[in-house]
Amino acid sequence: MLHGLIRQVSRNVTLFFSKSAALLFFCFSVIPLSQAQVTDAVAGNEQEETSELRAKEPNADEFSAEELVGELAERMAEQQAAEQARALEVAQELQTRQQAIEEMQSEQGIYSPALQEAYSDLARFFEEIDDHESALSTLENALQVTRINTGLYSEQQLPLIGQMIGSNTSLTEWQSVDDLHELALLINSRIYELDSSEYMDAAEGYGNWKLRMLRENLLELNSRGLNQTARNLSEYYDSLIERVENQQGGASEDLLQILYGKTEIDLALANYIARIPYTAFESSVPAYINQTRCQNVRNSAGAIVRQCYNVRVENPRYRQSQKDAKRFQLNRHSRSIQESLQRMEQIAQQSTTLSAAEKDDLNVQIGNYQGRVQQTVRRGRRGGLL
Repeated sequence: MLHGLIRQVSRNVTLFFSKSAALLFFCFSVIPLSQAQVTDAVAGNEQEETSELRAKEPNADEFSAEELVGELAERMAEQQAAEQARALEVAQELQTRQQAIEEMQSEQGIYSPALQEAYSDLARFFEEIDDHESALSTLENALQVTRINTGLYSEQQLPLIGQMIGSNTSLTEWQSVDDLHELALLINSRIYELDSSEYMDAAEGYGNWKLRMLRENLLELNSRGLNQTARNLSEYYDSLIERVENQQGGASEDLLQILYGKTEIDLALANYIARIPYTAFESSVPAYINQTRCQNVRNSAGAIVRQCYNVRVENPRYRQSQKDAKRFQLNRHSRSIQESLQRMEQIAQQSTTLSAAEKDDLNVQIGNYQGRVQQTVRRGRRGGLL
């Protein structure tokens, strides 16, 4: 690992020299520079820097080409020296940390509780040098040690899971990020009361991630998958709100962030429903029905008789049933949003801990949500969608 890091630094320095050499060749062999142009390239068209250069050489108005080459070479040498020094520093630091872990394993055992902090620190160092794969591997070792020492569900695992979420986010491994958020919420539900501030914070973080995942479709779900994920999250918020209200005896300002999250999810669902044509919704009646049609015909004996037969025709109630199905779903999500807004209004009226400014902000937020709901309903009714 250390040799690979040093080789990567060396390649960067070589690339830097190659680009600089190509630039010099282009300047002096393809486009002959005047002395004034060379001075502009070095000084960056800054009058103050040009004055300093002239002060150093009072007998010359501009730098010569040889001086420009010398300055660029000096800067490249400094860059190379700095990168080599950094690579050596990183290599030494890694060797020191890994040696300390090996000694700890030898003296205290491979599952020593002290290894958790050592692994966590090493993972943070890997993150600092943007080696997120190594950081994740190290964090998995730390998580295994922690579970062996503290159990399957323990508070000590949560910081490690948070670090793993950060590393997977840097690698855009969104499925792993989602799995880790699910794991973190499960652990929080096992070790904290549902109305505790710790669990509320965890639920808020979980909801924020799910909302981002839905808005950006990070898991590349189809429309059905996105809709189902949003429904599951809305139902989770419903159950959480109900449990907290039962425990605390009514709406509480502790629920505000949860109510915000649920309202955003229900708005997303309502917008999804509004954009879909009514023809995509399932009807409660069949699309076609059989009808009996009769006509008078002459039989083989020359007599006129009435002949009837069945034909399959489109059900005249089918399209209306589809429109009703869309309207029902849109209204259901709108009612769910209104229920959340009513809870917010109740909190604003009854809270004794919110300041006047906080209550004003809450009322403004409620008004904004009301406007968004109305806009969504109007969108669903425009363009023949309903």
